[in-house]
Amino acid sequence: MMSGRNLYQKVLEEFGHSIVTGVFPPGHHTTVAELEARYGISRSVAREVVRVLENLRLLRSSTKVGIVVTEPSEWNLLAPEVIRWRLDSSGKAFQLRTLTELRRGIEPTAARYAAQRVTWQQIQELRRSAAEMKELGRAGKGDSQEFLAADIRFHAALLAASGNEMLAALEGTISAILRGRNELGMTPALPADENLDNHVALADALADGDVQRAERLAAAIVDVVEQEVIQPAVG
Repeated sequence: MMSGRNLYQKVLEEFGHSIVTGVFPPGHHTTVAELEARYGISRSVAREVVRVLENLRLLRSSTKVGIVVTEPSEWNLLAPEVIRWRLDSSGKAFQLRTLTELRRGIEPTAARYAAQRVTWQQIQELRRSAAEMKELGRAGKGDSQEFLAADIRFHAALLAASGNEMLAALEGTISAILRGRNELGMTPALPADENLDNHVALADALADGDVQRAERLAAAIVDVVEQEVIQPAVG
């Protein structure tokens, strides 16, 4: 029998995904009682699912109209859950493009500041993660969980090294982009050698305090991702 927590997570994923993919379109009305019956869950689980989806701004509740699915313009598009559900939809090519454009705006800026503020400990983390990515990528394990973990650590360290709390707060968003791409089989087993080298070179540029080179390499990393991932998805 599924535990209460697992049941809650299953219903949250199913209902959230159904909203984002248009199974339940904007304006769709429902009630806690309907959710109980549809998913075979208790009232407390149904209310918790609704609460989380309201926090993500996918639902809106009122005493007059009940629970209503909101317009996409209202959603918290940077939330990891929403990113994951949108990537797992027919609009994944558009989502990948917009997410990559977001990374293009964030990571070179983070690299620019990181070159001025990075700590010794952060440099070590960046170098360890980049070296692990290079080893795994050249062994044909670019789509492995180990590669994904190293990739997430690298980019989290980059954002943290910026010394800007607003940029660092985007760690969950960037991690969700990387994780969602991996889960959907969009990460190549053999990443481009150029990009594996770019990660190593970026760590070195940060260590050297080379602002312009760090910014350029961070942009190049995202540009190669666009070639590897977005163009095949669109095609």
